[in-house]
Amino acid sequence: MFTVLSYLVKRNGMSVEDFVDYYERHHVPLITSLAPAPIVYERHYVRRGDAANVNDAMIDFDVVTEIAFTDRAAFQAWSEAVGTGDAGERVAADEARFLERSRTRASVVDDRVTAGDAEPKAMPRRV
Repeated sequence: MFTVLSYLVKRNGMSVEDFVDYYERHHVPLITSLAPAPIVYERHYVRRGDAANVNDAMIDFDVVTEIAFTDRAAFQAWSEAVGTGDAGERVAADEARFLERSRTRASVVDDRVTAGDAEPKAMPRRV
């Protein structure tokens, strides 16, 4: 499994509700119309003000987007499909409507999952 986490920041002045609504109702359908959906395509929105957040004010992003593919080649093919040519221009224009694109960060991660009393191990995510 090849997994990428992206840390995204909502456009300045946009409410959290409008941000989530736009991402879910406009951007996700755009992305999935341009290329086959990744095996995993999840958005994890930060809940500001939740008592469980440690140093909430230091969290400098609004959503962690997780995408996963069978391998790096599948990720690269998907990236080219959504990030180049006319499709890439459409994605960039759409992102400018709800994201502070200059603050986007991403990282490839290696997952370890622990369930019950099992030893932590690399394993495929849910499909």
